[in-house]
Amino acid sequence: MAVNDLQKIKTQFGIIGNSESLNKAIEIATVVAPTMLSVLITGENGSGKESIAKIVHTLSKCKHGNFISINCGAIPEGTIDAELFGNEKGAFTGAVAARKGYFEEANNGTIFLDEIGEMPLNTQTKLLRVLENNEIIKVGSSKVQKVNVRIVAATNVNLLQAIQKGKFREDLYYRINTIPIIIPPLRERHDDILLLAKKFSNDYAIGYNRKPISFDSEAAEVLKNYSFPGNVRQLKNIIFQISALEKSDVIDKKTIEKYLPNQQLVKVCCNEEQEKKNNYLVELEFLYKMLLESKTEISNIKNLLTHMLQEFPMSEKLLAAYTNLLSPNFDPTKNSQTVKHLLKNHDNKLK
Repeated sequence: MAVNDLQKIKTQFGIIGNSESLNKAIEIATVVAPTMLSVLITGENGSGKESIAKIVHTLSKCKHGNFISINCGAIPEGTIDAELFGNEKGAFTGAVAARKGYFEEANNGTIFLDEIGEMPLNTQTKLLRVLENNEIIKVGSSKVQKVNVRIVAATNVNLLQAIQKGKFREDLYYRINTIPIIIPPLRERHDDILLLAKKFSNDYAIGYNRKPISFDSEAAEVLKNYSFPGNVRQLKNIIFQISALEKSDVIDKKTIEKYLPNQQLVKVCCNEEQEKKNNYLVELEFLYKMLLESKTEISNIKNLLTHMLQEFPMSEKLLAAYTNLLSPNFDPTKNSQTVKHLLKNHDNKLK
């Protein structure tokens, strides 16, 4: 895609940034938009998945129809079928009248199913029917109704892992994942962070009639190296907070750090296995504190420990030591060195 065309798309949809991975996602969206192929957008919360979905809709044959965005994780399991597919009068308690569902409302348009990994399995089966036959059946009805809807799905979880756990249908995964689009997290777009910060600063200044804030070199470096677990949405909130609460227009390192959780001031670069181990060590430390304070029943601690040992097996010798530690006669307040020794041994085992 030509640079000028790419910039026009970004301007139209309010997308800021020049990272290669972001540009690739936009290019794929524009190429697939004229087709009716299903699209699966994968990215963390706040990374901009809905903006990509809107590109697909606006550049498609469905652009004159409705674009309806649904958060599957926000709808209770007992009502999601009626919300998506509609219901007949008397179909359930409180159904005082027949009503259209989101698919019927989005007919000849696009429906964006965000957090599709949270969709109940029974509803997944009905969604599969829509994808295969373009048909819906309202709750409380046996009548098949045809719909023409472009489906764009999004997730912030690994659906392949969800399939292995029996939480997501494999056949549905391959139906919605015809065209995959990956949205990079903000922490992988270091050069885009300051561009976005400037944009949000200007937005606040225009809306609230104040001078835009800026950052000195040290503060800018802190921003670029922050992990932003909430992605673009979190950055916007931070810039708005600073703009509202700080009197100075130039923000220094000390000031910006007040608005960032300390544990997030380093780059996130560990893989899933390392992150799992880190979480495990935190749990061990918590267990140790519980033992010393004796505020938790030993039986409960044993259950927690058993779960952790299933994830990280240890030697028979060390396991025997832990069993002794959790025996009814063990007093953690008088054997703190034993606890520390066991935790240290298991910590070394993981490194």
